[in-house]
Amino acid sequence: MTSTDVTKEAEDSGPGGYAAARLRLLTEGARSGPPRRSALAGLTDDWLSGLFDAGTGGSGRGVSLVAVGGYGRGELSPRSDLDLLLLHDGSDDAAVAALADRLWYPVWDLGLDLDHSVRTPAEARKTAGEDLKVHLGLLDARHLAGDLGLTASLRTTVLADWRNQAPKRLPELRELCAERAERQGELQFLLEPDLKEARGGLRDATALRAVAASWLADAPREGLADARRRLLDVRDALHLTTGRATDRLALQEQDQVAAELGLLDADTLLRQVYETARVIAYAGDVTWREVGRVLRSRSGRPRLRAMLGAGKQVPERSPLAEGVVEHDGEAVLARTARPERDPVLPLRAAAAAAQAGLPLSRHAVRRLAATTRPLPTPWPAEAREQLVTLLGSGRPTVQVWEALEAEGLVTRLLPDWERVRCRPQRNAVHLWTVDRHLIETAVRAAGFTRRVHRPDLLLVAALLHDIGKGWPGDHSVAGETIARDVAARIGFDRADTAVLATLVRHHLLLVETATRRDLDDPATVRAVADAVGSEHTLELLHALTEADALATGPAAWSSWRGSLVADLVKRVSGVLAGDPLEEPEAAAPTAEQERLAVEAFRTRGPVLALRAQTEAPADPEPADPAAAAGPEPLGVELLIAVPDQEGVLPAVAGVLAMHRLTVRTAELRSLPLPDGVEGSVLLLDWRVAAEYGSLPQAARLRADLVRALDGTLDIAARLAERDAAHPRRRGVEPPPPRVTVAPAASRLATVIEVRAQDAPGLLFRLGRALEAAGVRVRSAHASTLGSNAVDAFYVTGPEGARLPEEEAGDLARTLEEALRGRP
Repeated sequence: MTSTDVTKEAEDSGPGGYAAARLRLLTEGARSGPPRRSALAGLTDDWLSGLFDAGTGGSGRGVSLVAVGGYGRGELSPRSDLDLLLLHDGSDDAAVAALADRLWYPVWDLGLDLDHSVRTPAEARKTAGEDLKVHLGLLDARHLAGDLGLTASLRTTVLADWRNQAPKRLPELRELCAERAERQGELQFLLEPDLKEARGGLRDATALRAVAASWLADAPREGLADARRRLLDVRDALHLTTGRATDRLALQEQDQVAAELGLLDADTLLRQVYETARVIAYAGDVTWREVGRVLRSRSGRPRLRAMLGAGKQVPERSPLAEGVVEHDGEAVLARTARPERDPVLPLRAAAAAAQAGLPLSRHAVRRLAATTRPLPTPWPAEAREQLVTLLGSGRPTVQVWEALEAEGLVTRLLPDWERVRCRPQRNAVHLWTVDRHLIETAVRAAGFTRRVHRPDLLLVAALLHDIGKGWPGDHSVAGETIARDVAARIGFDRADTAVLATLVRHHLLLVETATRRDLDDPATVRAVADAVGSEHTLELLHALTEADALATGPAAWSSWRGSLVADLVKRVSGVLAGDPLEEPEAAAPTAEQERLAVEAFRTRGPVLALRAQTEAPADPEPADPAAAAGPEPLGVELLIAVPDQEGVLPAVAGVLAMHRLTVRTAELRSLPLPDGVEGSVLLLDWRVAAEYGSLPQAARLRADLVRALDGTLDIAARLAERDAAHPRRRGVEPPPPRVTVAPAASRLATVIEVRAQDAPGLLFRLGRALEAAGVRVRSAHASTLGSNAVDAFYVTGPEGARLPEEEAGDLARTLEEALRGRP
């Protein structure tokens, strides 16, 4: 059926005919994108025009029906609302009210969303003057039916008002965009982005149209129309797959939307959305800078300028670097610059702009992209130095790097960048896409350059540490190979290339070891020392670890993690300096621990103490401003002494889960009693924090622990009852848990690693499974990153020795089955 046939069916059959024709249009497989949106707008125009003509008897003098906003632009997605204005001259209010009823009710009857108003031209103009959003909608006013002269007059007046009021209106619009970005986030980085409201979304694209309509400034037009079309296509597919008027691209719907658009998978969809958002966001940055420049020039005092020296003032051009000058608040190319003869100029201009805290002019970037010759391989020393200078410039690096990205200069300089560009990270811990995370890490690393002997290696390692995420397999392994190639290409010698490769290969080593391994075990410290190789590399790796974590998100770093990493670095540094590693001796109990142990033995029951712990920042001048706010609480230290018996670990973990306490670290060991007292006591030294609210009283914890140990408190039943009363919301199905045996991680115990979705009672279930397996837990190290729990258990057999290889494998499988919910 052709579009003419569909329209005829709608005209012949009234509202029901429109509904059927609309449904047929939306389910046609052959038509999508702009043609479908245009056809849907045309179909709706004809239907509403028919309703209007029927309501006016064919005489539309003094009244007209006008489409505004998205409908005015002809951008109707399957579930878009209809933005309509009934415009009238005020001569017959009663007739206009009756006509409005004949128009609005059929729309509502079909279940379509409607944003409507009834106004005279004067009222419409007055409302637009008071409400910026109304004024923006009227800029896209389109006549549908009735008195064309009335509509045309309003359009002319509204547009003239917009241009006359631009010096006042555009700053309001910019503030509106900034507030929305602060509230909704950046479309190019969100895992569940709002296609309309987030920065770089459809509302920003509409704002750029409004700026262009003011004649005050204009947005870069290259790629902008295509970017808007792609976002509208995604929204169309989202509406069709969900059947709802939504702009949020939720995780559970991304695969369906990708399939509707003919894309490979959800990651391909997100990457396309991110690339599109980046085009719109960058166009917005350039446009608003131009608006600011024009408004500043207009705010001068012409009469005073004329008195001081007639003619137009020419902004000064201050030199920044060879071939680069500052001009009117931007870094631009000097008049004498010859990009075609100077292949280092793009990096020099970028470094100069970032060092000066200035944006890099779009015209300069476009000229550089069009005329600069490729750098030779290996790069000349100046190019390498300029790259390091750019990376070490701190926060201004971000906007300069984005300017280079917008014209494809980054991938020309570093071809391997293409694989990580706009690549999503499906991990709630990460705030950014892979490429932005790498730049953010360099920004953080710039604050640590005074801590290391080779700042250049730190900054380049920050740029490259996740470069392997665009390749299959372990990204650290793939990244090591890429880092070697990139380092050689940009001119580092063999020794520096080897260091960079080591930093990329082991960029997760320190934090993973510190949070998941027993640092008192010589094998742990020796393994890290062997991997790192030298004190200078360890120094760099320490700084890279912190920069990487800070650039990941708030869940990835804390004073607690920092203290564990610093402790590990100190121990490894000693080994690399030649200090001997000795087998650890059993730590002597503190006076408080000994007192608790004696009391537990005397009372034949658990004794506990809660003590708040804080730690001052290790760096007296922290690079991160947030770190300067004061020491970060490490939670509460929970000391528990219990007469040696079975079931202590699951009992304690279960009671803590019942009281909604999160376990950060957990250690359990047998403590000998003082001379003259026979027997032993189990000592648990844990760090805990309340999920929300205040901590429970120690007496309540002890009472529940007594009942748990004597079997009168069924923890499993209580946790199940709580889960049933407060079921978790349905969401994305998490990856299945994985339990492995860490090879050669310790000479003293078998190390079992658990990776699972964090949930209340997880440690209780693990402890119960370990007890049922008949093994002893020497120590446990719990770590939570976002929604992911990563725990390590040092276990031995009943006699205190490591488990045989086959038995260790069986234990790992048993724990994994317990977490999967299998018997």
